[in-house]
Amino acid sequence: MSKIRLLIADDHPVVRDGLRGMLSSQPDFEIVGEATNGEEAVQLTKALQPEVVLMDLRMPIMDGVTAIGEIKFNQPEIQVLVLTTYDSDADILPAVEAGATGYLLKDSSREELYAAIRATARGESVLTPTVATRLLERMRAPAEENLSEREREVLQLVAEGASNSEIASHLHISQATVKSHLIHVFGKLGVSDRTAAVTVALQRGILRLEP
Repeated sequence: MSKIRLLIADDHPVVRDGLRGMLSSQPDFEIVGEATNGEEAVQLTKALQPEVVLMDLRMPIMDGVTAIGEIKFNQPEIQVLVLTTYDSDADILPAVEAGATGYLLKDSSREELYAAIRATARGESVLTPTVATRLLERMRAPAEENLSEREREVLQLVAEGASNSEIASHLHISQATVKSHLIHVFGKLGVSDRTAAVTVALQRGILRLEP
């Protein structure tokens, strides 16, 4: 039987132990590694080549959303299933926009988790009902309201004259991730360059420059 190679990324040892024990009971799952933060998750994904990364969102050193963006930029074929306790718009939207294939809450049953992992490995989107509802509500909102918090941060720094390298340094992310955020911003605002993005954002009140 071909096994699904899994990487667990969570900063809580008890959670990692519980997931390892639970997932090891399934004959088609293979735990190839564990990461304690987003930076480790990115590094281990490159080294171990898992098929699915189980990603927590709030971790030290590098958060889960940033790690998802890094992984999907460098290795788009690898699927990421978010497994978290948080179901707010501020958590869900950035994770999905960064490239997460699925979003599951930690109070899901083990059967739901097993099914979600198998579906994620096939590249199928997996969303809990509450998450799916929130995404639909946000999709109906004006495009500018769909800018994630990180996208607003990047755009604010662009408006203040920062270069991509300066933005990357300030936010502790890679330049590739900065470019990815800007591409998403351009698409949502219907523009094709940095100057136009800032102009539109200021006109619509998305950004405000301090005098």
